[in-house]
Amino acid sequence: MASRKAGTRGKAAATKQAQRGSSNVFSMFEQAQIQEFKEAFSCIDQNRDGVIGKSDLRETYSQLGKVNVPEEELDAMLQEGKGPINFTVFLTLFGEKLNGTDPEEAILSAFRLFDPSGKGVVNRDEFKQLLLTQADKFSLAEVKIPAPSTPLQAPSQGPHPAGPWGGLGDPLPSWA
Repeated sequence: MASRKAGTRGKAAATKQAQRGSSNVFSMFEQAQIQEFKEAFSCIDQNRDGVIGKSDLRETYSQLGKVNVPEEELDAMLQEGKGPINFTVFLTLFGEKLNGTDPEEAILSAFRLFDPSGKGVVNRDEFKQLLLTQADKFSLAEVKIPAPSTPLQAPSQGPHPAGPWGGLGDPLPSWA
C-alpha cells in the first residue's frame, strides 16, 4: 500500500510539474511577438492602470467606430480572463486562442495562393466560390462573414510581404 501511495504521489507531482512547466506563457512566443502583444495591450488599456477593464474595452470599441456595445458582450470578454486581465493573462488568452495555429509564413503563403498578382487583395467572389467547392467544402451559411467594424487598411510603414495587405477587397459585407 505504501508503494502504491508513493507511485500515485509521484505521478501527481509529475503532472503538477508538467502543468507548471507548460504554464510559462512567455515561452510560447518569440520576443518580437511578445512586444507586439504588449503594444496591443497598451492600446486597449486606455487608463494605463495595467489591467483591462470594462471601460477600457468600451473606449477601444468606440475608437474603432463601434459604439453601444452590449454590456453582456463586454462582460463575456472579461470573464474569459477569470479575474483581472493584466498583461500575463492577456498573453495567456491569446496563447490559448493561437495554440495550434499555423506560423505567419504559412498563412502568408496561403494568402499568396489567393492573390497571384501580389496586389494584397483577394477577390471576394472567387474566394467564396473556392470555399463552397474545394477540399473541405463550406456550407453557404459558413461563408456568410459579417462585415468588420472597421475597414482593413494597408499599413502606414509600407507594403506587407504579401502585398499592400489591403485585406479581402472591399470591407467585407455579408456574402449572402
